[in-house]
Amino acid sequence: MPQFTDAYEYEGRTLVDRDGEKVGKIDEVYTDREGGQPEWALVHTGLFGSKKHFVPLAGASPSGEDVRANVTKDAVKDAPSIDAGEELSEADERTLYQHYSISYSDEGSTTARGGTASSDASGTVGRDTSGPTTDDAMTRSEEELHVGTESRERGRVRLRKYVVTEMVTKTVPVSREEVRVEREPITDANRDSARSGPEISEEEHEVVLHEEQPIVEKRTVPKERVRLDTETVVDEQEVSEEIRKERIDVDDHARR
Repeated sequence: MPQFTDAYEYEGRTLVDRDGEKVGKIDEVYTDREGGQPEWALVHTGLFGSKKHFVPLAGASPSGEDVRANVTKDAVKDAPSIDAGEELSEADERTLYQHYSISYSDEGSTTARGGTASSDASGTVGRDTSGPTTDDAMTRSEEELHVGTESRERGRVRLRKYVVTEMVTKTVPVSREEVRVEREPITDANRDSARSGPEISEEEHEVVLHEEQPIVEKRTVPKERVRLDTETVVDEQEVSEEIRKERIDVDDHARR
């Protein structure tokens, strides 16, 4: 078991299990009522330290800036819920010892270092002028700021499809027929054709002229697929809040 001076320094440090996995932050150290030896550590666990569990200090030792306990993280997580108070009852200790598979001795309950237990084994009794009887020390506490995040709706984005009209101009080559008059002299080659009709007569010849015209046809063609998706962008935001801290002063009214 660690020395008391070492255990006092454990408060506020991170507790890791025997495999080096983080368990939580040590809030208080509970000592044996008879010998004053450190016996239990009250550790903040869970998200943002929202839960508290008792962890045995038997076999615990410093590990750099952390404290390594001789238990597993799962054992701490599954530990029975014991309300943290000024002292542990015999029934609470039996429950914890049984959970961690530690032999239990009937030497008495444990008390938190600096807590306000009713009286210790030596019979030392302190008097609290505000009312209740305490031991020979008072506990100084302070608020700690734990900041987390929660997800909430910040707005909505929707896709909307609508139709716009624009003018498109294209140049298309077109062809047309035009009449051309051809004259040829009478020769031996065409003389018979020239005399095949009456000598003097009236006639009309007609030629049909053709031309091309642009034909416009519109077709609907898929161009792309559009969908909405989300991505997470991480920013930093400062959070400020007032916290309260207790301070202890000495008010000396003794005569000099």
